[in-house]
Amino acid sequence: QVQLVPSGGGLVQPGGSLRLSCAASGSRFSIDVMGWYRRVPGKQRELVASITSDGSINYADSVKGRFTISRDDAKNMVYLQMNSLKAEDTAVYYCNAKYGGVGYWGQGTQVTVSS
Repeated sequence: QVQLVPSGGGLVQPGGSLRLSCAASGSRFSIDVMGWYRRVPGKQRELVASITSDGSINYADSVKGRFTISRDDAKNMVYLQMNSLKAEDTAVYYCNAKYGGVGYWGQGTQVTVSS
C-alpha cells in the first residue's frame, strides 16, 4: 500500500510559477512510475507528466516546455515545477504512483491561475 501526500498548490497570476510536491510512503522498492494528473470540472482527469524509475519522462503537449517533473527516490518524492502558468492550467492536480501493478492516488491539490 502506497500513500501519497501532495503539497504546493495555490493561487498564482498568469505567467507565474508554482512547484507541487508529493511525498510517497509505504513502498519497499522504488516506485515504477510517478506522475501528476489534473482535472478540470466537467472534464476527465488527464495526464500532465510522468516519470519512471529509470528516468523516462512523458509530458502532455499542453505543458511541454513549461512544466518539469522530477523525482528523488532517496526521499520518495516527486515534484512538478510549473512555469509560465496559464489560466487553462487551473485544475485540481493529483499525484499518482504505479507500484507492483497497482495505481495509487493522492488527494487533489488546487492550482488556480488568475489575475
